[in-house]
Amino acid sequence: PTYVNGNPSGMMIEVCAGLLDGAHPEDCIKKEVEEETGYQIPHVKKVFESYMSPGAVTEILHFFIGEYQDQMKVGDGGGAEDESENIEVLEVLFDTALNMITNGEIKDAKTIMLLQYARLNNII
Repeated sequence: PTYVNGNPSGMMIEVCAGLLDGAHPEDCIKKEVEEETGYQIPHVKKVFESYMSPGAVTEILHFFIGEYQDQMKVGDGGGAEDESENIEVLEVLFDTALNMITNGEIKDAKTIMLLQYARLNNII
């Protein structure tokens, strides 16, 4: 969809996310973090829920935060092979990420909301 809207590569900078497919949201985000980043995080905290477009879709998003450390790395990440994901793991400084919202490098609503949550709650 981003390609159709003028994004030449179709690629976006996004936080980890995935469909629930009947799973509990907390279990799902832990699985997605491992698949997408290669980190196995034992604890996450749900911080809020949101409808992205309540007048158009029924999907509700569950937002989580969690800490990670180098020793939690169990794989390369990059996404699940059977899901044809093309993910490059990106780690930037927090202030750099906030600037990436301002300059338009980060346009994904989920990512913007979680970065703003972290800023508002002095998490980083």
